[in-house]
Amino acid sequence: MIKVYPAASRVSGDHGWLQYNFSFSFADYYDPDNVNFGPLRVFNEDFIQPSRGFGTHPHRDMEIVTVVLSGEVKHEDNSGGSGVIRPGEVQRMSAGSGILHSEVNSSETEVANLLQMWFLPERKGLTPSYEQKTYDREGMKNALVPIVSQSIQGEAVVSIHQDMTIYLSQPEAGATVSFEGDAARKIFFFVMSGEVTLNGEHTLGKSDSARITDLSKLDVHSSRGAQFMLIDLP
Repeated sequence: MIKVYPAASRVSGDHGWLQYNFSFSFADYYDPDNVNFGPLRVFNEDFIQPSRGFGTHPHRDMEIVTVVLSGEVKHEDNSGGSGVIRPGEVQRMSAGSGILHSEVNSSETEVANLLQMWFLPERKGLTPSYEQKTYDREGMKNALVPIVSQSIQGEAVVSIHQDMTIYLSQPEAGATVSFEGDAARKIFFFVMSGEVTLNGEHTLGKSDSARITDLSKLDVHSSRGAQFMLIDLP
């Protein structure tokens, strides 16, 4: 089953320094029927104004993944993790037994557009840790590139404490990219740019998403070109 969630269905708001879009219950928004999708607990698309951001704050027992679409975000935490994340890079922070961190748009001129995802870990009380890598942007053309995974290893793949994999893809105009998996698992799908059609039936545009169950194969066709994220979940 493919259930489409238009971008406009997200809970959105504007704090001036931050424009946010929540796909699941988060902060002041709570819907008991929209708390998570498998271990995916948070999927936020944020726009942070130059030289602004989230000051030091705590997290616990959560795997937090950040992908920057444009601009840059500086991360610092009390486990020693530190780095500036830019397009083409992915960061994973394991909050584990407890961590303090900050996230700030380190540019003085450019708005930072980012996706941040929180996943429930496979077990609680992990040692806090941080990992950041550059992924294979060229390999994304008409193919699925893993950028975060527990089961797939590689120099351009960040590890995570959960049985899941995040893929990115950039189908060119007229191309179809296929994913074959286990029908007992779940897929969260998000369009980063352009337009795609899923299994010839469901058309999604920029910032639209889909929650997919009971399917072993997903065909993603783009008539004009696109970029998307696919998360394979237990």
